[in-house]
Amino acid sequence: MKVLAFAASNSRNSINQQLAQHAASLIPGAQVETLDINDYEMPIFSEDREKELGQPQLAQDFYNKLGQADAIIIGFAEHNGHYSAAFKNLFDWTSRVERGLYQNKPLVFLATSPGPGGAKTVLSAAVASAPHFAGNVTASLSVPSFYDNFDTDTGTLRNEELAQQLQAAVATLPVPVVA
Repeated sequence: MKVLAFAASNSRNSINQQLAQHAASLIPGAQVETLDINDYEMPIFSEDREKELGQPQLAQDFYNKLGQADAIIIGFAEHNGHYSAAFKNLFDWTSRVERGLYQNKPLVFLATSPGPGGAKTVLSAAVASAPHFAGNVTASLSVPSFYDNFDTDTGTLRNEELAQQLQAAVATLPVPVVA
């Protein structure tokens, strides 16, 4: 199974990237590709820019990358209760390539933050909007107080209850039948 894991953040030290990578590592036998959305940086989306520039190749490349995966794990960073500007821009451009940008892929949505809120607001928004973009969210999980619950040296959750919840979340991803 090909799993694409990434953070909806352009931070080079993204805690959501660490969480997404850890989640993907829990899938036995998965071929995991970790994505950095900084590789898909484009001008700020607007209809005027789209008329002027057309659709950037990077938006098509991101759409194709999503399409190559059997499952997708996204760790959502929360910026003032919303998506990060970097992800929202990538999302906006890619949705112009194809509104159903998630391509009916099974998705596990995660979110974490340094504080006790665990980025629940953005996670809730992402889960609610996914069906409108051909997203099949099989599970979601908010991890509060990242640095208290995640061991950055080992790249694993140290909180056993959260670790079990994360394992259950990734277990919702269908394992493809090999012919």
